[in-house]
Amino acid sequence: MSDSRPIISRPMPSKDAVAAFTGIDPLHARLFAMRGLTEPGQLDYGLARLAPIGALENVDAAAELLIAHRSRKIIVVGDFDVDGATSTALVLRCLRAYGFDDVEYLVPNRFDYGYGLSPEIVRVAAQKSPALLMTVDNGVSSVSGVAEANNLGISVIVTDHHLPGNELPDAAVIVNPNLEGSQFPSRNLAGIGVAFYLMARVGRMLQEQGVEGAAKIPAKYLDLVALGTVADVVPLDHNNRILVQQGLLRIRAGQSVAGIEALLKLSGRQPARCVSTDLGFAVGPRINAAGRLEDISVGIECLLTDDFDVAMNCASKLDRINSERRDIEATMREQAFAYVDSLGAQRWPECVCVYNSEWHQGVVGLIAARVRERCHRPVVAFARESDELLKGSARSIQGVHIRDLLEAVHAVRPDLIVKFGGHAMAAGLSIEKRVLDEFKQVAAEQMRRLYPHADFSGAIVTDGQLPGDAINLGFARSLRDAGPWGSGFPEPTWSGDFSVVEQRVVGENHLKLRVRPAGGGKIVDAIAFNQAGPAYRGNVQLAFRLDVNEYRGIENPQLVVEQIASLQGSSA
Repeated sequence: MSDSRPIISRPMPSKDAVAAFTGIDPLHARLFAMRGLTEPGQLDYGLARLAPIGALENVDAAAELLIAHRSRKIIVVGDFDVDGATSTALVLRCLRAYGFDDVEYLVPNRFDYGYGLSPEIVRVAAQKSPALLMTVDNGVSSVSGVAEANNLGISVIVTDHHLPGNELPDAAVIVNPNLEGSQFPSRNLAGIGVAFYLMARVGRMLQEQGVEGAAKIPAKYLDLVALGTVADVVPLDHNNRILVQQGLLRIRAGQSVAGIEALLKLSGRQPARCVSTDLGFAVGPRINAAGRLEDISVGIECLLTDDFDVAMNCASKLDRINSERRDIEATMREQAFAYVDSLGAQRWPECVCVYNSEWHQGVVGLIAARVRERCHRPVVAFARESDELLKGSARSIQGVHIRDLLEAVHAVRPDLIVKFGGHAMAAGLSIEKRVLDEFKQVAAEQMRRLYPHADFSGAIVTDGQLPGDAINLGFARSLRDAGPWGSGFPEPTWSGDFSVVEQRVVGENHLKLRVRPAGGGKIVDAIAFNQAGPAYRGNVQLAFRLDVNEYRGIENPQLVVEQIASLQGSSA
């Protein structure tokens, strides 16, 4: 077990904390208490429990400005990821349903214009003579872009959720729950969440002005809100869980947009049984692939059409692009792993930086995530942006705020980073190629200064041991329905000892097992993705999730294994 990650259990809640969830199965009550919930109301995912629409600062001013431009040309400027694509589709669907005369979208191609509302993309938009630009999932750092729009006489509404820098753009209105001094109860909204709140406010204002049914329109697209929220991996606080759960309910009821239904079916998932992981691991990556390799527009069009045949055609294109993305990622991942392995784990710096001049800049974010999983440290992966510049994508570990780290690097060495922005767990940046070695050094130094006690163990955090008699189909179904699970509200994971009854390799690199709880109990199926390796004999320790596996219409409980390790005294 020497190569295994350590397994630690979440602190057990007090009896009183568990007892607060009256009328709830004790095992579920314990899970909820371990995730910081204190009363059953936090499991109420009705829309009435959403933070009030009007509580989001500046949302009224933004709604009023949009309505004032109802008969003039508006261009929505999005981002090239799932959050940006869903936000763009949501706003266009709502504004068109509200009767706005002329609404289009524009998303910068990452290879031609880079991220956000740049001066260049403003000039592209200006060719269509808009009266108003509205950003979604970007804009809070677009100081020069907004200035260019102002110079051209174009008003700008910024809707964003990224952390602001030291200077805010001079937009007509900025709607962002992470602005300094915000009192909004859910600062974890994704870009799609901010866009939803604004569309909801516009709908209510129009209803008050006599537009019948306007207030109900945004809720029709909560499936888009769920997809963008899950795919952007923002923490699922109570507010975000409401948005996600309501969207999942629409998908399960057959009321999703055609594109989400098509992407689910194409990836082998059943819309009627859709859970958050289906959005995060099946739908999201296919849309993201278009923004990484080509143009996100095909993803947006997939989410905008009401024609299922058109949606399926778009979904098929996205699937092909995603297959290409996987091939590119596999090559880059192999090269990145070879580099960090050549250093040796004892020489890994506090912040790991990897770079290859041949890497695809649209895929470096995935490489950063893969290297983080291997090294259990913050990682910045770089690709060539131009002859002089490198494009970087950063991914962090729990307890290390990656944007704050970049801010600290910039504070002590302003010459090292050309531009940066992002969240606690993910960020993007550009640096000059010539300073790469200095950036590596300063990033490691600032990690040591800011996070001297950072946990680099990669420990798997579990909910303890699951009683053998709880490994059954009924409990597995109840866990699936107890979500939505995700970032900040993790799906239950357990650890335990099992004896291996059978094993075989399936697919390319997956280990299919049949195991029996060490303390006795029924044999259960298990799957360890991408963990085909040595044959396991005797007893093993598993860190696992309990899932429902359906095959040919028959459901059975299945352990989804995060880690498998031979126990001392067992041969492997």
